[in-house]
Amino acid sequence: MNNILRTRSLFFSGVKSLYKSRVSLPYVQKARMGLLSEGNPLTWEETKALAEHVRQHGIEQFINLYKKLQDRTGDVLKWGDEVEYIIVKFDDENQRATVSLRAKDLLPKLQEKELADPQNVKSLWRPEYGAYMVEGTPGKPYGGLLAHFNIVEANMQFRRAEASAFLHPGEVIMSITNFPRLGCPNFTSPPYPPTPHEGVTKSLFFPDEGIFPGHPRFKTLTSNIRNRRGEKVAINLPVFRDTNTKIPVDNSSQLEPNAAKPDCVYMDAMGFGMGCCCLQLTFQACCITEARTLYDQLAPLCPIMLALSAASPIYRGFLTDVDCRWNVISASVDCRTREERGLEPLKNNKFLINKSRYDSIDSYLSPDNEKYNDIDIVHDKAIYRRLREGGIDHPLALHVSHLFIRDTVSLFSEKVHQDDKNDSDHFENIQSTNWQTMRFKPPPPNSSIGWRVEFRPCEAQLTDFENAAYVCFVVLLTRVILSYHLNFVMPISKVDENMQRAQRRDACLSQKFWWRRDVGAPTDLAKQNNDPKLESDLYAEMTIDEIVNGKDGIFPGLIPLIESYLSGMDVDADTHCSVQQYLKLIQRRASGEISTMATWMRNFVTTHPQYKKDSVVSEKINYDLLKTACDIQMGKIAAPTLLGGSTVSKTNEDIPKAFSKMMSKDCS
Repeated sequence: MNNILRTRSLFFSGVKSLYKSRVSLPYVQKARMGLLSEGNPLTWEETKALAEHVRQHGIEQFINLYKKLQDRTGDVLKWGDEVEYIIVKFDDENQRATVSLRAKDLLPKLQEKELADPQNVKSLWRPEYGAYMVEGTPGKPYGGLLAHFNIVEANMQFRRAEASAFLHPGEVIMSITNFPRLGCPNFTSPPYPPTPHEGVTKSLFFPDEGIFPGHPRFKTLTSNIRNRRGEKVAINLPVFRDTNTKIPVDNSSQLEPNAAKPDCVYMDAMGFGMGCCCLQLTFQACCITEARTLYDQLAPLCPIMLALSAASPIYRGFLTDVDCRWNVISASVDCRTREERGLEPLKNNKFLINKSRYDSIDSYLSPDNEKYNDIDIVHDKAIYRRLREGGIDHPLALHVSHLFIRDTVSLFSEKVHQDDKNDSDHFENIQSTNWQTMRFKPPPPNSSIGWRVEFRPCEAQLTDFENAAYVCFVVLLTRVILSYHLNFVMPISKVDENMQRAQRRDACLSQKFWWRRDVGAPTDLAKQNNDPKLESDLYAEMTIDEIVNGKDGIFPGLIPLIESYLSGMDVDADTHCSVQQYLKLIQRRASGEISTMATWMRNFVTTHPQYKKDSVVSEKINYDLLKTACDIQMGKIAAPTLLGGSTVSKTNEDIPKAFSKMMSKDCS
């Protein structure tokens, strides 16, 4: 039974995956046996002393894995989603909304079915960083049938209902990216004050009790990232400047003048980033070459999907000038020292590192795409040489040696000494704490799981319909990419530029993004000039609408490419109906006919009768915002500016009978 649980967990292990893939099974065991099997976390000084040990053995583990599995082929398409939720508590009498710190109570109950019948469970539940967060995934990965697209939303509905059954009166499960007043006084239930001078966070705003208490790894990571950095993390988001907005925003720049910027919303804890929710996908490829192809081709799509899914304009009770969480999380786990950030000359550290360990990718993996790696790829040259000696090709060796410029930030005493031929924990320790837009995942040792990639940029959407739409859209794009041999690759520097543009206020409508003009579309769709004279002619700046819906003479559009692909496929009527509904949502959001969640939230706040045009989201505004969002989520009220008209699909938990035998074979 434990092998089944671990296999499912490893397939879906993704976001913040050091503690997810390592915590998930032991936490299940805790619910049954009352103990954790992981052992004891080492102190930062002990962990620091073993950093090189972990690095060297991690590389040997990867080389051994690669030698065993580089020629593995024939794995079937499998994929799945991960949705994170916040437990919100409404106090209707006082008209307040807070986060409820009850994840530790919910998880054992949610995992009972998995323990009792792992083969037939419909959902998997895992802890997340916040004591107010849980994560749900399907009980099994989906497969290659188009009919599987019609199960996604139904499974999400099941997960939401399953979690809701264990809530107390006044509590709701919400798939919102960020709790708007996270870090404001008494934002938790029960309330706890921050402890700026003690504890693991030492935050002015975020109490240690907001961290999930069910496993020491979470607080260990928090403490070690701060200790490695040599100071608290510093997150500064530009405030949205309204008529009456005050500058300085508050007294943060006086309390911490070296960290807080006066015209920004200042945050100083890992919880402000890792306490956000997201929507992620994991794909299993048929072989390593296909996995590398998907990694490369999906990378340029990351900023596009970030802008299209934008859902978090409010932080610490202030409207900000950004719509997305990405840079918040990036700064929240930025463990680079002052030397590594270029603020002091290199003396005690080896590298000047351009990005946080949570950021966009720095290089493509396929040999054909090496020429597009046009930014400086900081890497450990000794590790690179060892990888090349071990038979790893240049682009993959460069990628891994780049990941391994980082130190481990969490290590358990029982995991120090490993069998490098049969274990991969040291490799995963560093690989999985490089939280990037895409992740390339080797098969776990001695597992039936194949080569995988994770797609990580999307913000969590309010409703199951929206989350299903975004999931199906991205999965369909992977099928189109592989079937039509499309090429979305562009210089990495342009992808990085797009990532910053994607987070700006109203980016979905107001920003333009670099995109490849000629992607190798079928001739009936490729109306643009397919013979550019110059390399620079390959790319153009386009709006999200033009990228998604097309621009005459320039780019056919992602939705038309999907429609072309589907026109040649045999699909049942219900699945066809649902997929069309999902694509329509994406089309309308891209065109601006309906708004992103970020724009909807911003408009709700700025038109609220108690809003004083001062950028402040008060307790009352926050309560009304989340109450309204909750009613939309539950289908009690319509939201024409957010969702448009009908969002009723034909989603169903059952595969049509005509496909049942195929499904059984596909998921075996």
